[in-house]
Amino acid sequence: MKIYITSVFVDDQAKAEKFYCDILGFKIKDDIPMGDFRWLTVSQTGAEGETELLLEPSAHPAVGPYRDALMADGIPLASFLVDNLDAEHRRLASAGVEFAQGVTDMGNVRMAILNDTCGNLIQLVQKRTVPED
Repeated sequence: MKIYITSVFVDDQAKAEKFYCDILGFKIKDDIPMGDFRWLTVSQTGAEGETELLLEPSAHPAVGPYRDALMADGIPLASFLVDNLDAEHRRLASAGVEFAQGVTDMGNVRMAILNDTCGNLIQLVQKRTVPED
């Protein structure tokens, strides 16, 4: 078993598409009209077999209170792995991305938390290389 699709709820799919693709660098995998909304997924390269992120409309009434509580408590909705957190932080900050938490060392990982402009906090994580004995 493996993760196929996971979701982030977004206020505006067009705005989310621009942020997740143009700023973060993901590629569109599926973009299918579905009434007022779209089945809009992104992945690392857009290739088959990659884990997809569904940019899901936040229209359901339960979403607002859920996301508001996470945001108020500073809890990220999703976590993305990066190879070089310092470089990503610099790149994204220079593109105007707002960080709720800068680069922080947390044991075997380093992390930073950004605001995706679509109602969510997203955590960036870099795993530390542990020296072998």
